[in-house]
Amino acid sequence: MKRILGIVFLLGLAALGYVYYQLKVVAAVPEDLDGPVTVQIPTGSSYEAVMDTLAVKGVRLNRTLFDPLAEQMGFRRPRMRSGRFELQPGSSALSVLRKLRGGAQATVDVVLTTEREPMNVAAKVARFLEPDSLAFVRLFQDTQYVDSIGYTPATLQTLFIPNTYEMYWNATPRDFVARMVKEHDRFWHANDRLAKAEALQLTPAEVYTLASIVEKESLVAAERPRIAGVYLNRLRIGMPLQADPTAVFATREFDVGRVLTRHTQFDSPYNTYRYAGLPPGPITMSSVGSIDAVLNPEDHEYLYFCARGDGSGEHNFASTLAGHSRNIAIYVANLRQRGIR
Repeated sequence: MKRILGIVFLLGLAALGYVYYQLKVVAAVPEDLDGPVTVQIPTGSSYEAVMDTLAVKGVRLNRTLFDPLAEQMGFRRPRMRSGRFELQPGSSALSVLRKLRGGAQATVDVVLTTEREPMNVAAKVARFLEPDSLAFVRLFQDTQYVDSIGYTPATLQTLFIPNTYEMYWNATPRDFVARMVKEHDRFWHANDRLAKAEALQLTPAEVYTLASIVEKESLVAAERPRIAGVYLNRLRIGMPLQADPTAVFATREFDVGRVLTRHTQFDSPYNTYRYAGLPPGPITMSSVGSIDAVLNPEDHEYLYFCARGDGSGEHNFASTLAGHSRNIAIYVANLRQRGIR
């Protein structure tokens, strides 16, 4: 009898050793990988869906042993924890279970560039985060929510500051906006930006709106403080901004090659040829460079500027209408010289 009990005990130890070896020693994630295996678990995923995802990613699990352990450790649920996780090469089944059950998520870089409108922001953000673009659009169009965070549909675009933001992949649209509010406030409290806006007698939203026009007026960053100075001079004397990009935005003809009379005469509060002052909101997401150009404008007396037409992307500036007329003649002559009509 003792011999039998001894055999049973040894077999038990062997079984436990085998289980320990399979779950804690054997690599579930291949060891010869160049980097971690990234696993994204969508919100509402079932346990079997997660197992299928792991299998597709090449994670080898002994389900006969893994499933009971997952059940015991509270991992096997009707709705699994969502998120984006990185599993290191050589990780054991137990390490995989611990990472997916309660380990830190891996972040994603959400890259915001100068998208034109909130719906374009929605499309861009949806490339990095779990919710689809429609989920973001719906929130952006929820006027009650937009009002609750201090914006209007026209000024919402001023919330977004181009940058790269680390976020969790399963962040909700409200999580994203909350982060943008925090980043917006941090941005405006840095580098005396609020004080500079106040000195210009402009709100941050108005600075951003003007910066969006400057953004579209020139691809040459060095010119932007000078262009900002032109528009600020016009605002001070009550002169219409007469900015071509606002007429393009108003007509929605974003691919137009040249602004024509039908654009400048189009009736829209965004058309600064028809309405004095700033438009109701920005015509694009403004870069940090353009915002700072408005906050740190070049001090001059220019009221006009005209593209040189020589392919440089630069402009000639004038303080009088006569000088502006001469610059227009230079522009036309340069176009003709380049064979452009």
